[in-house]
Amino acid sequence: MKKVAFKTLGCRLNLFETDSLASEVSKAAYEIVDFGKEADVYVINTCTVTNQSDHKSRQVIKQTQKLNKDALTIVTGCMATNYKEKLEQNDSIDYVVDNNHKTSILSLIDAHYKGEIVKPDAYETDLFAYEAAEKTFHTRAMIKIQDGCDNFCTFCIIPKVRGRAVSRSADAIFENIKKVIGFGFKEVVLTGVNLGRYQYEDYDFEALVEAILDIPGDFRVRISSIEPDGYTDSFFRLFKHPKLCPHMHICLQSGSDEILLKMRRMYTTRVFEDMAKKLQASADDFNLTTDIIVGFPGESGEDFHQSMAMADRIGFGHIHTFKYSVRKGTRAERMENHLPESIKNERSKLIRELSESHKLAYRKSMLGKKQRVLVEKIEDNGFASGLGEHYIPIIIEEEGLKTNTFYDVSIVGYETYEEPILLAKRI
Repeated sequence: MKKVAFKTLGCRLNLFETDSLASEVSKAAYEIVDFGKEADVYVINTCTVTNQSDHKSRQVIKQTQKLNKDALTIVTGCMATNYKEKLEQNDSIDYVVDNNHKTSILSLIDAHYKGEIVKPDAYETDLFAYEAAEKTFHTRAMIKIQDGCDNFCTFCIIPKVRGRAVSRSADAIFENIKKVIGFGFKEVVLTGVNLGRYQYEDYDFEALVEAILDIPGDFRVRISSIEPDGYTDSFFRLFKHPKLCPHMHICLQSGSDEILLKMRRMYTTRVFEDMAKKLQASADDFNLTTDIIVGFPGESGEDFHQSMAMADRIGFGHIHTFKYSVRKGTRAERMENHLPESIKNERSKLIRELSESHKLAYRKSMLGKKQRVLVEKIEDNGFASGLGEHYIPIIIEEEGLKTNTFYDVSIVGYETYEEPILLAKRI
């Protein structure tokens, strides 16, 4: 039995696609092994959103040569799409599979071991031909609802590597969710490149979420990273539903209207802040998290101060901070007044410090409150750890609990490891 190892970098959409591919491969009489162990096949699902993402992807590709230089190495994902010709010149890579042909990877592996000469581009393209994954690398089931983006932000390479926005049929999504619930999953995470732009026949994103919440079963729904796309009051009211997790990660990117305009973002700071207030009022202790880019070309000290001030007013539960990095082929590459790394580093440090301050304050505010934890792991000391509905890591101080199981708990304390983690007792 050939051994296959998968490595995923980047977003939850990549995680979903890897889970589906690995589940399909395991059903075809291949053995799935941990990446880092010797395998016959290495599949690397890459990311190219930043220069750092490219660097990490290259490091993983090199790692496979140390693990087994004779293994079949397949590189797929966004970096494979962005740098396809260059990667094909790398002798350590056997196949470079772009995003459009990613669903063909099992067929590619089968053909290779039958001695057939095949090219990934010869297979048909289908962005949604991913089966519901029965066995995954995660406790939560990722559900792909759309792909691609039409926004064309000036800093972003994603429309080039993922293509234009396209939505999966609502019936296929419902069927996928029913299957993973049947497999025993307790949480489904809706993923895509630009979820808020979902549109298929009569279903927009709000109608889709509402219909998903009506699916029978003991499970909860989490919305993955999303753009601030003009949500209505009726959408905010959906968070009253007990199945919908009161957490959203909405990408702000800057608290300066001038910089948002240069980024070609489709909202103003006032629109974003109004939406943030409505979300935070939609459910108790709503956890709003975000992305902020620092050091965008032409970002002045005042522009950065406006980002800091806005982040402080909103009080995000977490801020994922990015230092602007040039992506070739984007309009921002050609802009004037690119900032030195020293300024980017200092501004990144200040945003991260603000983020940690608000994160700690938010998590301490949960003391004495109830959470419903989905256990994902049993720690070395026997205690169970997982996420509450507000997307906060929680340790239940009790032995003998089971993974992939809901437990109602009361928050009794916190400890700070790499980040603040709440401590809980079962109710």
